[in-house]
Amino acid sequence: MRGQKLRTFLATNFLWMVFVASEDLTIEVGPSFSITAQIGGSTKLTCNVTGCEAPLFSWRAQIDKPLGGKVQNQGTKSILIMDPVGFENDNYYLCIASCGNKKVERGIQVKVYSFLRDPEIEMSGPLIVGIPVTVTCKIPKVYPSEQMEITFLKNGSEQTPDVESHDAMEDNKGNNLETKSLKMTFTPTMEDMGKSLTCEAKLIFHDMDLEYKEKRTTQILQVNTVPYNATILITPSNSVQEKNSVTMTCFSEGLPPPQIFWSKKQDGEDLLPLSENATLTLVDVRKEDSGTYVCEAKNQFGTSRKEVEVIVEIPLTMEISPGPKIAAQIGDSLVLTCTTMGCEAPLFSWKTLIDSPLLGQVHSEGNQSTLIMNPIGLDNENFYVCTASCGDKKVKKAVQVKLYSFPRNPEIEMSGPVVVGSPVTVTCKVPEVYPSERLKMAFWKEDSHHHVELHNINENVEENNLETKSLKITFTPTMEDMGKSLTCEAKLPIDEMEFEPKERRTIQILQVNIPPKDTRLTAFPSDSVKEGDSVTISCTSGDVPKSQIILRKKTEMEDKELESDTYVIHAAQLEDAGVYECESKNEGGSEVKSLTLDVKVPPRNTTISIHPSRTVLEGENVTITCKTVSHPPAVIVLKKIDVDNEVTMCSKNGTFTLYHVTPDDTGVYIINVSNEVGNDSGQIEISVMGIPKYFSPQLLALYCLSSLIIPATGMVIYFARKANHKGSYSLVDALKSKV
Repeated sequence: MRGQKLRTFLATNFLWMVFVASEDLTIEVGPSFSITAQIGGSTKLTCNVTGCEAPLFSWRAQIDKPLGGKVQNQGTKSILIMDPVGFENDNYYLCIASCGNKKVERGIQVKVYSFLRDPEIEMSGPLIVGIPVTVTCKIPKVYPSEQMEITFLKNGSEQTPDVESHDAMEDNKGNNLETKSLKMTFTPTMEDMGKSLTCEAKLIFHDMDLEYKEKRTTQILQVNTVPYNATILITPSNSVQEKNSVTMTCFSEGLPPPQIFWSKKQDGEDLLPLSENATLTLVDVRKEDSGTYVCEAKNQFGTSRKEVEVIVEIPLTMEISPGPKIAAQIGDSLVLTCTTMGCEAPLFSWKTLIDSPLLGQVHSEGNQSTLIMNPIGLDNENFYVCTASCGDKKVKKAVQVKLYSFPRNPEIEMSGPVVVGSPVTVTCKVPEVYPSERLKMAFWKEDSHHHVELHNINENVEENNLETKSLKITFTPTMEDMGKSLTCEAKLPIDEMEFEPKERRTIQILQVNIPPKDTRLTAFPSDSVKEGDSVTISCTSGDVPKSQIILRKKTEMEDKELESDTYVIHAAQLEDAGVYECESKNEGGSEVKSLTLDVKVPPRNTTISIHPSRTVLEGENVTITCKTVSHPPAVIVLKKIDVDNEVTMCSKNGTFTLYHVTPDDTGVYIINVSNEVGNDSGQIEISVMGIPKYFSPQLLALYCLSSLIIPATGMVIYFARKANHKGSYSLVDALKSKV
């Protein structure tokens, strides 16, 4: 089987060789036999063979040079790639193909060139009518430049060039890339405007059947002109009255249209720029506006200039200041000034419209006159006329002087401190007002939500009609009023004339006060103490609002103010008793609290007196008086010690009277003095002697002796008991008490 396949393969190859040998070997080249290639570009030369399945290719240049490209063989096709194309590729290339003992070749002529960009048209300057201009057409990087033809066409018509030039650009192999240019000079006219200027370039390949390369550039001519025919139109004329207006308009031709500039000649021919508009208007002209005005028409190619003389004629005129109506403050100084124009030294005169006295001083100098009124009063309220004459010219003007008095801002006064809950009257006064009937007042409280009562008050200040005008507000402050504003506004219009100030206002921020509260005056431990005890008297007040505290003791002569709000009595005495007062006060008012300190003293320093004597006769009256020091007042009880006949008497004033005593009243009496904090006691002895029917001298002597012994015995017993009560006895003290 394998042998049969081998025989079949050999037979097939033999038949193919016989067929090929019997076909002719041919070669074709492309893209043609003669081509052009742009320097820097890319080009391919192809070689196709028929009659051989696997030919062998080779390429060579006719002149022994490097190929300058790369060869790619693809079966029956071979390609020579030149990328980029250079000067070395300007040659004749042969493609050689061989197949067995057969060989064929074919050549391709490659012509390199450079013609990259369109022609460039350049002007030596702008196209200005009448000024020659040179136009240059350039074609950069040309090869071969000697085969380049350049032509100028203006509006389709060929123009005669001036000169043709070549600017060589060497490459690194000695070949030339040149800039070829053509220049043409012509003088523009207005007819050239909008015409076309064309530069046409052709690269012709002589002795070769190749198409020429052609490029062209066209430019539309824009022709310019220098400004010309500048003209000035002046309205109404170049001679104008002062205070009038004059308008000057400047015209000029030119391409592009020129811009107009106005200026005025100064001293030394310097120009003062005024405007960049074609029209210049002088309004309310004055003498100094006279002069030469210059119009300049300018574009980028030149200037056209025209001048005109303006003359300002000045009539005799007058200005009076600060008129024509002025409002002057009474008491101030007022100066009326009269100034003339059109005459250097006029004659002035002043008068009132009703020929009343001027009541001022006149001073004239040059073209100015002043009337000075200082100080100004009500008699100066008038029309004043200033007259000026210059040759046969005369002019006069009047000014009206209206007077007012509005010297100060409104004054806000309170009837008292602003205290929560206490009605307060607020008065707004505008003093020394004239004319008061024109004064408009407004008085209000910010965010007032309660009734506000307004009262108008007029107070004559002087007989010169200066008045004080007032408004009153009465309201009851609350805590919500704190920090709110109280505004008084006054306006004084005078015949719609403007003056300063015509409106005044005063704003006052309310500071609402709260009277002291929660004031307390206390005595510790109590307001009722025993003599010798310690007691503290304190005064306090609430923290809000902050208050000043004054603690004082009331006395019959003069209140005694204590040093602080706390008063400590370490050992209370009777003289410390009394009324203590605490006053807490601030701007909102005061609060007073008081207490009575009661110092209780037990009875002491008790004395007992008997009138007429301790020994009395039957039928006499005996008065027993007991005096003691105590607080509260002591209760005094007189008690006779008698088992059979006990007598008890009570007295509030310490006085006991025994009427028509009898011998039965003889005895020892105990006096007890007591109050709620203590007691004291003493005793006396009374002897009542009966009157006998038969009287003798011996009996009289005995009576007298007994009247001395009995009282003495009674006093000894009294002081002995007292000594027992105290735990001691002193004869000296007993004798002292007797004395």
